[in-house]
Amino acid sequence: MSRIVEISPTTRHEGHSKLVLQIDNDGIVERGDWVSINPVRGIEKLAIGKSMEYVPKIASRVCGICPVAHVLSGIGAMEASIGCEIPKDAHTLRVIMQCANRLNSHAFHNILILPDLYLPGTDTKINPWAPEEPVRSAMKRILRLRQIGQAITQIVGGEAIHPSNPRVGGMYRNISPQAKTKAYDLAKEGIPLAHEQMDFMIALLRNFQDRDWSGFGETQVPIPKKLGYHNQGYMATDPIYGTTSLADHPSWDPDRHREVRPPGYYMGECKVTFEDPTYPIGGTSSMGTEANPQRETCTGIPLYDGQPVEVGPLARMKVFHHFDERGTIGQAVARQLEYTNDLDLIITGLDELDTGGKVMADMVPGGDGSPGWAVNEAPRGSNVHFVRVKNKKVQWFSMLVPTTWNFPVAGMALAGSPWQLAEFIIRGFDPCVSCASHMIVIDEKQRIVAQKLIA
Repeated sequence: MSRIVEISPTTRHEGHSKLVLQIDNDGIVERGDWVSINPVRGIEKLAIGKSMEYVPKIASRVCGICPVAHVLSGIGAMEASIGCEIPKDAHTLRVIMQCANRLNSHAFHNILILPDLYLPGTDTKINPWAPEEPVRSAMKRILRLRQIGQAITQIVGGEAIHPSNPRVGGMYRNISPQAKTKAYDLAKEGIPLAHEQMDFMIALLRNFQDRDWSGFGETQVPIPKKLGYHNQGYMATDPIYGTTSLADHPSWDPDRHREVRPPGYYMGECKVTFEDPTYPIGGTSSMGTEANPQRETCTGIPLYDGQPVEVGPLARMKVFHHFDERGTIGQAVARQLEYTNDLDLIITGLDELDTGGKVMADMVPGGDGSPGWAVNEAPRGSNVHFVRVKNKKVQWFSMLVPTTWNFPVAGMALAGSPWQLAEFIIRGFDPCVSCASHMIVIDEKQRIVAQKLIA
């Protein structure tokens, strides 16, 4: 007989979400719904009537972890709408920012998943802040890699969190030769650290993969060999940067995309019929708690070729590097493999950069209302911005962010695993839930969800 268990809120990721899980008598997930319960941001509506320079900057405020991706997606979409090509050195600076932000983000994710992993040769889960080796050295590497990523972003972008230097038409300013040398020295410092951290994390992940069980309090939960597997496809537009509708041969097709509402992909009204007060931390939701994932979720369901698809490091590795792993461990390993590539590309970009080169287009049109779109391969996957610009004002703006793509796929990936491992599985997607929230309940009594705010 199936039972319902709810984990609310989920932990160690950005934003607020919960899991509503249908499980069998052995505690194996038969169906899992990962539900965004994050307050809607409404950036798309705030954008209407604003200047094309202003909107990408407010779009970055949807999140403090991946603001670079939103700035670059937003600006790229504006340029696509108005038909503006940017100079080569401006693009090079943007790629450097992209890689630096990804370095910081991937290092941060290491901190979030370390408590799920074990010290090799022991049954002790890792405390990232423990003073003992090898954890202490690993955390020092992680923090330094984050510092390097943020410092390079600040050098090139003006600020590390919400960069101000990128603009429609290119960049406000090039960097100085001295700044280029500083960024180069930072990237060179990061390469051996990234190799060490990549090897350390992959060893921990392989150790977890080889284990028979994971502990939750006094309970030993079996680890499936196909943890987090699903049968959906993978989507990535570029190994590093992305594509736009201005490209001669765009690697993404908006006509193959559509978005549907949660019914059909989420459970309807249900009640919790199983609880575990020992589940860390604070236990699961109490028996009798009412849930309705169809009505509660603040995300739509994006489809590509009629199906949900996974985006992110694993998708990029599969599409562009023929990586053959799947599931939660495959996601985590793929993320580590991007560490060194990011730093290599920063160095390559700095080698190619002419600090005396032009970084601003000669002319920036005002736009005639034509549609434009840009996809940026953010740390978490394909980040799509759509826009119409007329006379330098935004008429329509839409954000389709990586975690929105991954919400339905992650739910499918939960099936077949013990329910206690569900949070570990969704953390494999490195969720950014705030970015993905685009709907809001407008009638609580009738449980009516607003029309899609990005329409």
